[in-house]
Amino acid sequence: MSEHKLQGSGGYVFASLTDEQLKKADLGVGKLFLAPIGKLESDKMSKHYCNNCETEFNNPPKINLEENTNEQVADNLVLVERGQYTCEKCGSIIGEYRVFKKNDESEEAGKAKPQS
Repeated sequence: MSEHKLQGSGGYVFASLTDEQLKKADLGVGKLFLAPIGKLESDKMSKHYCNNCETEFNNPPKINLEENTNEQVADNLVLVERGQYTCEKCGSIIGEYRVFKKNDESEEAGKAKPQS
C-alpha cells in the first residue's frame, strides 16, 4: 500500500491504497478521485483538506453514514450504504461514497437487455 492524494467534491484526502483501489480512483485525467473507491476505513486515511474552511488537518475526516438503503439501482445491483466524508471543523462535505453489491455475483449488473 502507498499513500495518495484523492480528490473529493469539497476537498481532498490522503490515504493508503491497495493496487485495486488505486485503479478504481484513476479516471485517466491525471488525478485520483475518492468517490469511485467506495468506503475507506479511517485508519487508511492520514489527513484531509476542506475547501470551505481552507484548512488541512493531520487526521482523517469524519465519516457520516446514512441509513443502509438496500435500494435496487439496476438489475442485480443494490445500493447497500451511502455516506460522506466531512470536515472535522466546519462539517462541510469533503467527498461522498457509495457501497454496492450484486444479488448474484456470477451475473452482470445493470446490463441492458433488448426488448422482445
